[in-house]
Amino acid sequence: MKLTAYIAIMAIVTYIIRALPITVFRKEIKSKWLKAFLYYIPYAVLGAMTFPIIFFSTGSVLSASVGLAAAVTVAFFDAGLTVTAITAVLVSFIFGFFI
Repeated sequence: MKLTAYIAIMAIVTYIIRALPITVFRKEIKSKWLKAFLYYIPYAVLGAMTFPIIFFSTGSVLSASVGLAAAVTVAFFDAGLTVTAITAVLVSFIFGFFI
């Protein structure tokens, strides 16, 4: 239930930030700062809402942290999103048996 609410809020915020310039500004936005701000806000919101959930997604913060470390390591070596997600889940799941 909580996860569904987080996803819905992320979708709404992302949509609002993307739709706001289209509906409010009639002319092209020329400010580099405003363009950068509007471009990066959805990623910042997504990260801010997703990152805390990572640590409480399993029964142990330690196994979730190990899964996160595995995901960051695999992503660093340019693995795809699917490979990164599967690696994080498997490492966290396997590590959960040992703690």
